[in-house]
Amino acid sequence: MDGQRLRALTPAVIGVLVRRGADPAAAEDAVAEAVLAALRRWPAGTGPDSGPDDPKGWLVTVAWRRFLDAQRSDVARRERELRVGAEPPPGPAQDRDDTLRLYFLCAHPDLTRASAVALTLRAVSGLTTRQIAAAYLVPEATMAQRISRAKRTVAGVRLDRPGSIDTVLSVLYLVFNEGYTGEVDLAAEAIRLTRGLAAAAGDPEVEGLLALMLLHHARRPARMRGGRLVPLAEQDRSRWDTSLIVEGIARLQAALAQDRLGPFQAQAAIAALHADARSAAQTDWVQILGWYDELLRLADTPIVRLNRAVAVGEADGARAGLVELEAVGADVPRRAAVEAYLREKGGDLAAAAHLYAEAARAAPDLPEREHLTRQAARLNQANRQRRDGR
Repeated sequence: MDGQRLRALTPAVIGVLVRRGADPAAAEDAVAEAVLAALRRWPAGTGPDSGPDDPKGWLVTVAWRRFLDAQRSDVARRERELRVGAEPPPGPAQDRDDTLRLYFLCAHPDLTRASAVALTLRAVSGLTTRQIAAAYLVPEATMAQRISRAKRTVAGVRLDRPGSIDTVLSVLYLVFNEGYTGEVDLAAEAIRLTRGLAAAAGDPEVEGLLALMLLHHARRPARMRGGRLVPLAEQDRSRWDTSLIVEGIARLQAALAQDRLGPFQAQAAIAALHADARSAAQTDWVQILGWYDELLRLADTPIVRLNRAVAVGEADGARAGLVELEAVGADVPRRAAVEAYLREKGGDLAAAAHLYAEAARAAPDLPEREHLTRQAARLNQANRQRRDGR
């Protein structure tokens, strides 16, 4: 049986178990065992011996049995087992998508927002602890402890109190960004779920998030060339998906018209200005800086300040950008790369080359590391040619 197909079914199967009374952590464990059983029992392929006619129904049945077995082995949870009831008879599973509902249930009011996001990414979206840690910019061990605490908090708790929409939006955006890196292709799934939430919620921030996703996703075909990362300024804009850009801008305009500005709408406005420019040189950095001022008012974070320093450097010059960068801590990811860019823009090639090399050593993935290494090599060569009088 195809492992990728099994993975795609996992959120729906977890959703069935949660509806029957399992908490997400226990449901995740039971479904993981069922998936392993399927991989052991059926080989990969499409022949008659490659799996059951209804793989979702099979996974639901096996996972539910695993869950009940775990419940029976734990005396402290016998009362909960009785509430859950007897095992339903096997049969075709309902064709129902519970993924978005699980997102809300994992955003449990008893959890902190950070723990709720981490638990959802692990239990529902299938990201590894390492991937979640990278998204949060914390060590993997720290994230493992956070997820464990979240699981202990909701263990045995009946998840009948959905969490906040703000937490769900944070999860969806993190899932999208993980997919956007290319390591795990989750971007399309995040967009699909956000579309569903937008249709049901009528919330301008949901529309803002969807617009932001669409505008970023539109640039995806141009982000890599021959296996190499292509910065925004150097991308072939003819490869951008104009239909996604048109839809993203339309959704953003509708959201802004409601006059309830939120962080995702502000970020989408910045992305829209980049998408609207015919070339990097025609980018309206003054307007972008104005939107970063709005975003800073709504969400004063180190990452926002870091990106705002770039906008200041483009709108008011490298020296002004470097002054703004002083307010960003040295431990903020990609700070060295931003300073390198501003130093190069200001003419200090030696310092820029050193900073590009430093940023490369701290890069989170291979394409970015190789890109920053090439930038450092390019400036080192320029410095040698300058010294040689060429």
